[in-house]
Parts: sequence; C-alpha cells; structure tokens
Amino acid sequence: MYAYYPVLIVGAVIGTLTAAAIIAYASIKDKKEAIGFERHMKDSEIVRRIAPYAKPYWPYYILILVLMALSIGYDILSPLIVGRIQEIVKAPFEMGEVYSKLIVFGTILVVSCGATYTEAIILQKIGQKILTAIREDLFRHIEGLSHNQLHNIPVGTLVTRECNDTNAISGIFTNILTNLIKNAFTIVAVLASMLVLNYELTLMVLCFTPFIVLFTFVFRKFARMTFRRVKDATTGINIFLSENLSGIKITQIFNNEEKKLGEFREKNEAQCRARRQQMMVFSIFRPMVYLLYISSVLCLLYLSARGYIDRVTFLGQQITSAVLVSFYMYLSTFFNPIQNLAEIFNRLQSAFASAEKILSVMDIVPEIRDEADAQEAEEIRGEIEFRNVWFAYEGENWILKDVSFHVNPKETVAFVGATGAGKTTILGLVVRNYDIQKGQILIDGKDIRSYRIQSLRKHFGQMLQDVFLFAGTIRSNIVLREESFTDEEIREACRYVNADHFIDRLPAGLDEEVREKGNNFSAGQRQLLSFARTIIHKPSVMILDEATANIDTETELLIQDSLEKMKNIGTMLIVAHRLSTIQHSDKIIVINHGEIVEEGNHFELLEKRGAYYELYRLQYEEE
Repeated sequence: MYAYYPVLIVGAVIGTLTAAAIIAYASIKDKKEAIGFERHMKDSEIVRRIAPYAKPYWPYYILILVLMALSIGYDILSPLIVGRIQEIVKAPFEMGEVYSKLIVFGTILVVSCGATYTEAIILQKIGQKILTAIREDLFRHIEGLSHNQLHNIPVGTLVTRECNDTNAISGIFTNILTNLIKNAFTIVAVLASMLVLNYELTLMVLCFTPFIVLFTFVFRKFARMTFRRVKDATTGINIFLSENLSGIKITQIFNNEEKKLGEFREKNEAQCRARRQQMMVFSIFRPMVYLLYISSVLCLLYLSARGYIDRVTFLGQQITSAVLVSFYMYLSTFFNPIQNLAEIFNRLQSAFASAEKILSVMDIVPEIRDEADAQEAEEIRGEIEFRNVWFAYEGENWILKDVSFHVNPKETVAFVGATGAGKTTILGLVVRNYDIQKGQILIDGKDIRSYRIQSLRKHFGQMLQDVFLFAGTIRSNIVLREESFTDEEIREACRYVNADHFIDRLPAGLDEEVREKGNNFSAGQRQLLSFARTIIHKPSVMILDEATANIDTETELLIQDSLEKMKNIGTMLIVAHRLSTIQHSDKIIVINHGEIVEEGNHFELLEKRGAYYELYRLQYEEE
C-alpha cells in the first residue's frame, strides 16, 4: 500500500483542483446575464453561417489535410525512432544502424517542416481572400441600411465591426480551425501509438483525460465571457474616439479637455480590466494542464521504474527502457496539443465573439428595400406628386400630416417654414431615404416603390447644407462614381456653377488635394464643388437643402447665379430659410407643423398676406 502513496498524493492534488473548477463554474452558472456571460448565438449557428465563405476553397482545404498528415508524421514516428536508437546503442552496436535511423529521422523532419511551411502559405492566402469577402459583404450590407437605421448605430461600432472584428473572424479559416484539427489528429494518433507500444502506461495516461476535458470545458465558458467583455470595451473606446475626435474643436473651445480625458481614462481602464480578466482565465488554465502533464510524467517514471525493476508484465507486455524513452516523448507530444488548446480556444472564443457581433449587424433587416417586382428607372422626366402622405420617424408622432402637392417636370418648387416643419423630411422621402406610413408618392405617375432604389437615386442630384468631401482631389470629389469624364467635361461643370473662380487659382487646379472632410476649403467653396459634382452627372431632379446657408455674401451671389443656370437642367426642389434664394421659384409651398398651409409663387403669396408674408416681413425687418 505504501508503494502507491505518491500516486495517491498526485490524485489528491488533481481532485482538489477539479473540485475548485466545478465550484467556480457553479458559482456563475445562474448569474450569466448579470455578468455578461449570456450566449446570444450558439457556436454551431455561427459556424453554419460563416462556413459558406470557405466553401469555394474546399480543394485547398483537402490539400491542407494531406499536408497536415505529413507534418504530424514527425510527432508520431520520432519517439519510436529515438526509442529504437536507445536499444541499438547498448553494447555491442553498429554505427551503420544508428546512421540509418538518423537518416530516417532527418528525412521525416524535413518533410514535416516543408509540409508545415506550405500549409501556412496556403492558409494565409485563403484567409486574406475570405477576409476580403467578409468585409465587402459587411460594407455592402451597411450601405443598404436606411438613414434611420444608421442614425441609431454609432459610427465607432460600425468601424469596429468592419476592421477589428473581421480580422478576428478571418483567423477561424486560417490558423484556428486547422490547428484545432491538427491537434485533434495528433492526440488521436499519439494515443493509438501508445496503445500499440504499451497498454498499461496508456491506461495510466487516459486516467488524466477526464480532468483535461473538464478543465477545457470550464475554461471555454469563462473565455467566452471575458472575450465578450473585451470586445464590448474595445467598441466603447472606438465609439468614444469617433465622436470626440470629430468634435475636438468644441472640446477645446469650452476648455473641456480634462473632463474628456477623464472619460477616456474610464473607458480605457474598463478595457484594461476586461483584458486582465482574460489573462487571468488563460493564466489559470494553461498551468493546470501543465500540472496534469507533470503529474503524468511522474506517474510514468514511477510506474515504469517499478515495472522495470520488478519485471511486471501487463497483458503480455513488459516495460523496457526503449518503451520508457518513447513514452516520455509521447507524453510531451500528447500534452503539448492539449496545452495549445488553451491558445486555440482563446482565439476561437475571440473569433466567435467577433463573428457574433458581425452577424448581429448582418441580421439588421434594411428598412428600405426593393419590392419584388421593382423596375429599373431608365428615364425620369421629373414629375413628382405627393398624395395624402403621412409620415413619422417613430410611432404616430407625425412629422407630415396628409400632405399633397404636385410638381411638374423641370419646375422649380421651394419649401419654406419654421425649423421642424417637415421640409427636409419631404426631400428625404422623394429619394426613399425613408418609407411613408400612409399615402402615396409618385414619380412620373408611378409609385416610388415600383422603382429599384439604386436606379431611382441615380436620377437625383442632392446638394445639402453640410457638404461632405472625401479625402482625395477636387477631380475625384466631382466625379465620385466610376463614369469616365474628360478634363474638359469636369472644367465645363465647374464653369457652369462658377466653381472655376477659385479652382483656377489653386496651384494644382483639379488635382488640388482635398483633406479629410474638405477642411482646407471654405463652406462656400465646398458648396460650389457639390454643385459641380451634381451637374456633371446630369440629374433629372435636383434637391437643394439649405445649400445657401452659412456662406458669405460674395459666394451667395455666385451660387444664386449657379441656381438660375441649373433651373434649365431639370426639376428642382429647394429648402431655404433665405427667401431671396427661392423668390424666383415657380411655386413656393409653405409648411407648418407637417401640414401645407399655403401654395403659390412669390407674388401670389405676398398678396395673400398669410404665413409666407409674415416670414418675408420678419426676415426683411431683421435685414
């Protein structure tokens, strides 16, 4: 009995650790939702939905499996060869036989290394292609979301999904999945080799397997929890940076740097805590598996020594020095993949957490979609009609109430009214940025829903108050789409809207650099550039939403001249607070609290002395 005390001591230590792991899991099992441990999507569901990205590359994965089998050949055969060499070197022995074994050993090593290298190259190439496909699909899906949906999702969240999370998910198709399979094959192959070598010692090793499975299961649960926290904390930082770097001028103006720094420090510390928890889970799991490895080595040496000394046989097999050497090497080969599972699960849970967040964005159903029988809008004349239109952004908080009006082709119609009256909403509904709840909107006599959204918007040109310019050049910001325009066509568009006045004075002309958001140009210059890029695409309907706001008087005169020219191109819808901008419109529609209260041209509305007259009088008195 005393002879087995060392084994009993090892068993007691492992039993204590097992009890601790079970208690730890039980303590959080009923508190999943409270600590962010809840599972929103099963791993099997995630795998099912992302697997199609790898489907086109299945022949390469078959090749990788072949290379994988070659690469693990070294792990399986090298212990047998070393064990055989150990028997050979007993006196007397022939060096030739040793050399032959070494040549075999070296050949297996070279083949294994070559297979591993080739496997890595193929996987990285496949991984980059899959990463590109995922990013494109996600970006395309985000582009298809409505304005309302995009307003409800912070920009930092979308940036995190598109960049950080897609990087993590691509690892599933490269190192994570293949390493998981490779380690599983290695464990199975090593167990089979050990069974052939010696039953008794193999059974001893298998006694540790249930504990390995238990520790891995508990680790997987905790790892998923910590990775979700890390992802949430990273998203929080990105949202904070996206908002505050964009508004950093306001922070500086109000001397608010210290407060914002404190807020950033809180978010940074939250991420630090989440990463510490992640490291803690990882730092506990791997040493526990290593403890099992050391325990198995101790038991191996102890049982082997007793069996060798006492010449004990088990099922007809006897422990020899060669068996001991081979088994020692096999133990390392057996437990190394298991220890690597910690890192694999680490990365796998990170990838699944990222995949879950990406799929949650992909699951957002676009509010504005093409109807099943939608047609291409090959040509638009510019006739627009609203019939008893009701619209609300939320519930029944109506922004537009039973609005009806008609716009003839190539007619210029302006919408005026107080802030929040619903003017900009009308312009957004015309291009289907939102869908109405009641009524009907007609373009050229057809319901707006009967057109494909992309083809419909192609015939509209929008010029907004806040002009957005992309980093690049003046030329790239005017052209925008892929159509090829000649320099003369671009210059003609610029001359048409008077943008040539400042472009010709720039050192690089059309190739002048445009910095982020066009902050190296004035508001008036940015507006003229937006006019030029609208005109060059020859829209059938032009929309101007406060396009003359916040600009100087000189630039306003240029814009007024541009507007007069643009009236000849197609239908024009204008929203402006400056009545001087719209007094030459064919029709002016006055809106108040979502309802049309007056309609007519400038002189007709002045004669009525109603709402328009009051707006005109107040503005004239202010000036």
